[in-house]
Amino acid sequence: MSSQIIPVEPFDYVVFGGTGDLAERKLLPALYHRQLAGQLTEPTRIIGASRTPMTDDEYRQFTLAALKEHLKSEELEEAQVAKFLSRVFYVPVDAKADQGWDKLKAMLDSGKDIVRAFYLAVSPAIFGDIADKIRDHKLITKSTRIVVEKPIGRDLESAQILNDTIGKVFKEEQIFRIDHYLGKETVQNLMALRFANALYEPLWNSAHIDHVQITVAESVGLEGRVSYYDKAGALRDMVQNHILQLLCLVAMEAPNSMDAESVRDEKLKVLRSLKPVTNGNIEKFTVRGQYRAGASAGGPVKGYTEELEGPSDTETFVAIKAEIANWRWAGVPFYLRTGKRLANRVSEIVVSFKPIPHSIFDDGAGRIEANKLVIRLQPDEGVKQWLMIKDPGPGGMRLRHVSLDMSFAQAFDVRNADAYERLLMDVVRSNQTLFMRRDEVEAAWRWIDPILKGWEETGQKTQGYTAGTWGPSQAIALIERDGRTWHDAD
Repeated sequence: MSSQIIPVEPFDYVVFGGTGDLAERKLLPALYHRQLAGQLTEPTRIIGASRTPMTDDEYRQFTLAALKEHLKSEELEEAQVAKFLSRVFYVPVDAKADQGWDKLKAMLDSGKDIVRAFYLAVSPAIFGDIADKIRDHKLITKSTRIVVEKPIGRDLESAQILNDTIGKVFKEEQIFRIDHYLGKETVQNLMALRFANALYEPLWNSAHIDHVQITVAESVGLEGRVSYYDKAGALRDMVQNHILQLLCLVAMEAPNSMDAESVRDEKLKVLRSLKPVTNGNIEKFTVRGQYRAGASAGGPVKGYTEELEGPSDTETFVAIKAEIANWRWAGVPFYLRTGKRLANRVSEIVVSFKPIPHSIFDDGAGRIEANKLVIRLQPDEGVKQWLMIKDPGPGGMRLRHVSLDMSFAQAFDVRNADAYERLLMDVVRSNQTLFMRRDEVEAAWRWIDPILKGWEETGQKTQGYTAGTWGPSQAIALIERDGRTWHDAD
């Protein structure tokens, strides 16, 4: 099978933080891939902006080095690379002063009738400064969008301040709060599985589903994010955004259409239906962990505080038992876990159905396992439906638990696009479906804040776990005390 590429209208993408890590690893390679696929039209431009003094030619060399570093050699077609570099420009800009803004305005005004997107790949501390400068230098047109990366605050109050700051300059429909997990092919396929098939939706409720697990596991440690991560921790870094967004897509009611507002309305209802985790149940429903020295990727690795080079009780692992107080999900637990230096890098959603009410088979047939739907987001995107079947051959009835396995790489004769490629183009199309609305962000913080406060007030400490394992033993107890177990994510 092949996919249809629909070109987008011409645009100017201004990347603040254009010399930073995100631009180098993700944004520039993603935009190049979209050109390679034939999606970019003329006169599209990519304009890097940061305080670093640099000419257009020097930034093109930076871009070329980024493409060579992060793309496969066979993807670097000489003509396509030359064409892409011709789209690339650079303006030295100071977010807190007037330096460079007149030059940026002159450049943008030469293409003022096309889509104009400002991507803030910078610290949230200067989001407001950049937004104010964009307004003051009259860079906003009817086709302007602004893209902001997480973290959107570190609690509800700071998120509201940040949203107010950007909202003073831009309308809500112009603001694209990006969560790259929502751009993953499998995440969107969850919508297709649920709402384009008669098979699952009648079963997608508490009458048939026993529980749901969402795992986002990383095998790496701090990876150069020391200053940010030690102030954030796993709950803020992963649960408040990525994991809660995945939970919403699993649990939401069917929207009346794929219109952005319809989808986001239903996600918001889920967030508002989450039962609070408070001081009274926080130790029962949550686990905090921090990795110690161990082994990863075939070699020894340091513990968190050794990498940090100082003491810290910041959690690098969190597991939560969440519950949704509505008719569809009453009594169905959602087990969430995420962490660094775990056994494998894997992100997946496991929907575990209830066991059959009565077995007609004798003991010799073997144990009957409950059906599971496993939706894997990374590293190898795909869907598995686990079923019981008869083991082939004579000799009586012997049952086996096997999977119907659909790997995207094998099923479709197309390259699996990076999440940023889709999201960058959705910004140009002004399609907000895969982006977070202000009230979503704030509803997520309203559920997260009491957990953070509860940890502080109860003095709940991080539990140590050896790097290269699946987290602290308390996380196993969290699910096993309910008579369940974590899905084997190896």
